[in-house]
Amino acid sequence: MEILPTSLGTRPRLAIEIRAEGVVAARAEDAAALLAAMARGDLAEGVMMPGLKAGNIVDRAAVIAAVRKALDGVVGRGAERGRDVTVVVPDAAVRVLLLDFDQLPSKVAEALPVVRFRLKKLLPFDADDAAVSYQVMSNAKGMVRVVAVAMPKDVLNEYEDIVTAAGYLPGAVLPSTLAALAGLDEAEAPVLVVNAGPGAVTTAIVRGGVLLLHRSVDMAGESRVNEMAMTGLPLPLVDRESSAQEWAQQEAQTPGGYDRFDAATAMQTQVLEQAEIREIAAIAAAHEVVQAVSVAAAYFEDSLQVEPEEVLAAGAMGAEALAAMMQEGGLESLKVHELVDVGMLQAGAMTASVPRGWLAGVRGALKN
Repeated sequence: MEILPTSLGTRPRLAIEIRAEGVVAARAEDAAALLAAMARGDLAEGVMMPGLKAGNIVDRAAVIAAVRKALDGVVGRGAERGRDVTVVVPDAAVRVLLLDFDQLPSKVAEALPVVRFRLKKLLPFDADDAAVSYQVMSNAKGMVRVVAVAMPKDVLNEYEDIVTAAGYLPGAVLPSTLAALAGLDEAEAPVLVVNAGPGAVTTAIVRGGVLLLHRSVDMAGESRVNEMAMTGLPLPLVDRESSAQEWAQQEAQTPGGYDRFDAATAMQTQVLEQAEIREIAAIAAAHEVVQAVSVAAAYFEDSLQVEPEEVLAAGAMGAEALAAMMQEGGLESLKVHELVDVGMLQAGAMTASVPRGWLAGVRGALKN
């Protein structure tokens, strides 16, 4: 199974990206990856929980239905089911690392065990029981730099199984940001790419086709609460689930049972409090995105001795929302543009239901 930013061969002309926010499929007629058709399948919140442990797919039936809908939408209502598909998976489900070696065997069969051995102390999961791949980024001055990608096999199997159950054959598997980067031209000018969605953000820097930085931040779960605490954002003082249990255990306040007026008031208060919690989480997530971009921009300037002038946006967040966050966070000097421009789409192929930010991963996966 290929888990690489680029391919040595020809990948399928059909690709799908599976994200917690939804899935998007696209088709291209040749390796130039001019998108001929695209379709999207939405997922409800909580249906997917991308991560490095098994259980990424919470509602299997819902994800299969979304994948089938999206793929059928670009190949003609299932008329060509059984085709090979490049599968783009969330960055949170993989680990991407830049590694330096004094030397590395030229043959993949000999180099892969060396790379896997280096990963043993760097991965939060067993490197021996993981799908591992690598690609040489540079080889000069007695140092070999590679980008290594590792994914737990049980997690990889989850995503492959979903595509198979939808009626298609999983071919290459690519992490979201590396797939998006594969769609860039190998220009000498360095590029800063931000792949952001509600639950995670990845920043990457590429120059001349060489990956210089890849940094992912998971904004889900405890990380949001920790971020709220560190930034001084207000935290909820009461555990909502415990409060609901306490309410249910209260004694009747009137001879007829619970006070209906007070019960209704309590329910309305709980709804408002939950909305407040979601708002706090959104603020914390926006802060995390701005912080990630700020760190990447500083690395860009330090390593390349020039300030970045623009950011290319990929992912569900989109350029407009990302620009608004950056302006609010004091990074208004960085101009934000979509990584996928209109010139990458066939005339009439774009629809309002598939924003361009969603297409970065599948477009890169289709380009050779």
